[in-house]
Amino acid sequence: MTEIASSAATGAVGLLESLKRLGVELVFGLPGVHNLPIWKALSDSEIRLIGVRHEQTAVYAADGYARATGKLGVAVVTTGPGAANTLGATGEAMAAGSPVLVIATDIATDLRREGVYGGTLHETRDQTAMFVPVTKKTQMLAGPDEIAAAALQAGRLALAAPTGPVYLGVPTDLLSKEAPAAPPSTVVVAAPEPPALGQAVELLSGAERPLIWAGGGALRAGAGPLVGQLARKLAAPVLTTYMGRGLLPPDHPCVVPGPVHSPEVGALWDEADVVLAVGTDFDGTNTQNWKLPAPPALIAVNLDATEASKNYRADVALIGDACDVLQELVPLVQARPGLPELERRLAEIGDQLEGWLRDDEPAAADLLEVVHRVLPEDAVVVVDMCIPGYWLGGYWRVPAPRKLGYPLGWGTLGFGFPASLGAALAGAGPAVCVCGDGGFMYACGELATVVQERIPLTLVLVDDGGYGMLRFDQLLAGEEPFGVDLFTPDFAALAASFGLPSTRVEGFGPDFERALREHVGSGEPHVIVVRASLKPPPTTGPRWYRKL
Repeated sequence: MTEIASSAATGAVGLLESLKRLGVELVFGLPGVHNLPIWKALSDSEIRLIGVRHEQTAVYAADGYARATGKLGVAVVTTGPGAANTLGATGEAMAAGSPVLVIATDIATDLRREGVYGGTLHETRDQTAMFVPVTKKTQMLAGPDEIAAAALQAGRLALAAPTGPVYLGVPTDLLSKEAPAAPPSTVVVAAPEPPALGQAVELLSGAERPLIWAGGGALRAGAGPLVGQLARKLAAPVLTTYMGRGLLPPDHPCVVPGPVHSPEVGALWDEADVVLAVGTDFDGTNTQNWKLPAPPALIAVNLDATEASKNYRADVALIGDACDVLQELVPLVQARPGLPELERRLAEIGDQLEGWLRDDEPAAADLLEVVHRVLPEDAVVVVDMCIPGYWLGGYWRVPAPRKLGYPLGWGTLGFGFPASLGAALAGAGPAVCVCGDGGFMYACGELATVVQERIPLTLVLVDDGGYGMLRFDQLLAGEEPFGVDLFTPDFAALAASFGLPSTRVEGFGPDFERALREHVGSGEPHVIVVRASLKPPPTTGPRWYRKL
């Protein structure tokens, strides 16, 4: 890679030069009076600017891009309220481990007085402090000579395992001052401490019913092939968390064909005598708030010793990158019999789940069947916190890593549509967004972004007239629905007002399948408005089968 020369330029130019060195090809942002020098520099840059209509969208879109590619997603916003608007999306990126760099301007250095809130335009008492709980690191710059080097360091930190968002605050006056480019530098990666491999091998060798639980850390490390190889040797079923969906292909003989929230699948956990956890912290949504009983023996592969035993105590902790650890572990494990029997067991579970699903919620079965038939294997599906999204997040057989964007994570309603903008621009395959009417309205103005930036996205907007999940919660509690039924616009007419073509359908039957088949992969944006109401799946809290 050619290094950028160290000749002087403005702080804004130095910032973009560092982003280019990080491999950044596009940034998402919204202009304000304080960050216009960055817009000027972008006008002369090879980096593409995607102008959005809300600062939260800038980070969601950067997150969607990062999830689909594994590359750095970048959001550039302005001071004060602009920066504050990003916090919900930044928190989702943190919970999901997405490598996102949030760059926000702050008030000019000559207007800042330490310990004094003066009230200049967009000033907050401590803008940087707002980001501390939702990022890996925050940094506020003091001089123009820091900009280029700090941006390079911040981007590399966001990409370093465990990946996550980093915040960089830049006083607005520094952007127009003369500043050097970042000097050439190298990244030093510390080798993981030698894991306790012998203890792990001994436990696995003595296991009669081993099970592998793999999470987002395994997926982000690219450890799928090694997990699959180890599972075959152990004849062990592989359960994946929401962030781990797609780690193994659906036809792998050891992949479990459904979530642990289904009793048929939960039985695999209950029967296991040794669990190997790879890149997971056993969060509440995957464990039904830790109602899964602790396994007789737990081996945890994790980058962080604290995370390895945070929710279930690890008998053996193998600390390091998932690929590095498994490359050492897999050759030491002896193959055991039982793979054909496991395949038959998992096939039976798959048949049971299909039959149960058709009886429990036929409309959801229709949705899943259409998605499985119609979408090409390289399609990227981004869903929101909505009932159709919950069904897809739990029961869609994700064909490969990074093909599902799901905000669990933090559980941020309104994620789906704006995050899908980044996924659609990632070049990773045709992008489909599935969201509800309530969550879509958080960012409906981004229809303008879709048109202006020519984003090839198929938007499936499921309209049930309100917050369907919350309506279900109230009805389950024996209450009359209150405050959850919404006035919604004519979504097709709304799309048309932005110049976007749309299709209206009732339910997820043949009309929906024809519309989805016609528009996915067409290279043109399209909105499919589906009028449908679904019961939530067993992956949602009110339907968890494990009770206290």
